[in-house]
Amino acid sequence: MIAVIGAGAWGTALANAMAQGEDVLIWAREPDVVASINSDHSNPLFLPGVELSARVRATTDLRDLAGIDLWLVVPPAQFLGRVLGSAPLEAKPTLVLCAKGIEAGSHRLMAEVAAEAAPGAPLAVLSGPSFAAETARGLPTAVTLAAASEGQAAALAERIARPTFRPYASDDIVGAEIGGAVKNVLAIACGVAIGAGLGENARAAIIARGFAEMTRFGVARGARAETLAGLSGLGDLVLTCGSTQSRNMRLGMALGEGQTAEQALAGKLSVAEGAATAPVLAEAAAKAGVDMPISAAVASLLAGQATVPEVMDRLLNRPLRAEVR
Repeated sequence: MIAVIGAGAWGTALANAMAQGEDVLIWAREPDVVASINSDHSNPLFLPGVELSARVRATTDLRDLAGIDLWLVVPPAQFLGRVLGSAPLEAKPTLVLCAKGIEAGSHRLMAEVAAEAAPGAPLAVLSGPSFAAETARGLPTAVTLAAASEGQAAALAERIARPTFRPYASDDIVGAEIGGAVKNVLAIACGVAIGAGLGENARAAIIARGFAEMTRFGVARGARAETLAGLSGLGDLVLTCGSTQSRNMRLGMALGEGQTAEQALAGKLSVAEGAATAPVLAEAAAKAGVDMPISAAVASLLAGQATVPEVMDRLLNRPLRAEVR
């Protein structure tokens, strides 16, 4: 049996994918979500229109996960430490971290947060281009699965691989995490460009120059550039910046159309992780001396410190420079 912590769209999708191979127990905070999964094999609140496998069961009690040796951990990034702190971790299950973000205040990546909350538990990171609804419906999905060694990642990949769910092994946990966190912020920027009517040229420029930002920041944090050029970096960036299925891109479109961050986020059940990551990323980059002008612009927009015309003027009037250096 596999446990999944978090029954949002992505957690539910992963549970349904894993149920192609073995039974799954998914933990949710919401009693109505648990009831829907157990009685109707559906999660209309977070993943409407998708029929869930009968092998997926749900619970509101984290203690029910005790004894399960593999957990996919999928709460919003800012709550990961709190959730793990309440979980029954005495048996030290393998934790596959599926949340994408950077912790506010500490600037820690999710593996660093989990290592403190669950000392001694084996850790891995799953990241890559994966819209929840498509994965849940069994459409082909390829992701990066990173662990302390490539051998550990490969063994874990064998456990969670499914006919349409293909994990590629890596030993670059930092790279897998950085790609997943930064691409959400850049997707907001692409959404702003589309919402403001700036055109496809602008979106392509944001993707390319944003990837350069991602790589600079990742390498500064100890990631390998080739990891960021793979599924968990460039692959996820292209997906998230290219479709309105992306919550982060939809948030950016609303900002580009003139809404404030508060208006754009009001009443949303599903989390646009980039909204929480942007200010943390901007702080972490500034502290590390890494130039990330697009990410900083998104943080300014979300904080109401600048308008779309102002950030565009700021970006377009930066000094000219060599593309690669």
